[in-house]
Amino acid sequence: MVESEVDAFVTTFGQVDTQTVLVSLAIIAIAVLLAKIVAFLLTKLSEMSWRYRLHLKTIIPLSKVLIYSFAIYYILASIFALSLNQLVLLSGLIGAAIGFGLRNLFEDIAAGVIIVMEKTYQVGDRIEMGKYYGEVKDIGLRATRLVTPDDDLVSAPNNLIFTECVASGNSGSSEMMASLDIYIENDSDIDLAMKILREAVVTSRFVYISPERPVTILLNDHPFYKSLKARAYVNDLRDEFVFRSDITRRTWNEFYKRGIRPPKAHIMSHVENT
Repeated sequence: MVESEVDAFVTTFGQVDTQTVLVSLAIIAIAVLLAKIVAFLLTKLSEMSWRYRLHLKTIIPLSKVLIYSFAIYYILASIFALSLNQLVLLSGLIGAAIGFGLRNLFEDIAAGVIIVMEKTYQVGDRIEMGKYYGEVKDIGLRATRLVTPDDDLVSAPNNLIFTECVASGNSGSSEMMASLDIYIENDSDIDLAMKILREAVVTSRFVYISPERPVTILLNDHPFYKSLKARAYVNDLRDEFVFRSDITRRTWNEFYKRGIRPPKAHIMSHVENT
């Protein structure tokens, strides 16, 4: 039975003519175009709805997988008229191809499907993946595209999820924690410094505060200086660095008015070298 299926399989592909190839290519082109249109419309719609922005963007990679899967199935089942057994046989041949040099490509595709199904991370998330950090702009079948804080577009292979740790700063939420450290002289008025830093955080136009998203100010004592750490959530994860800059600027403006100074340069250079 297997031999007959193999013979039928070989006969089917042996009878492929130019028209069949052109029709198949046309279906693939339509699928790619349809996937781009759906992604474009969902992206535009998500930007119009701040509350549901990340939820709508989550649908983008899933829609691509469904469109491409349906297109491939239609080509094999309708255009080439393969039976179920022949489809299984083709899957076996694809598995053999993986072992003969296409393993990395199929690992990327498998990882892309896993990312979409398990929601390891989603479009719009801020993630750290291996040595890359940025906002997820697109989850393709082969690679994930990230926009870094320096506005570089990075294509990271999906199979990195098998070998590297992936950290998500917001896990599908539009809010994200942003922390910053401020260093001051050892003899500074600590209570005043913590009060100023807290006021700068809670009055920022980028901050998001709720019972589940509190503002935390931490104090660390070092031999030659003290450090303050502010931990708070931003309204929109895209404002992460603007938020930090805003807090730092307004905090130091008030510190200098109140006589609070940073540690001496030689102290900080010594700390950095150690």
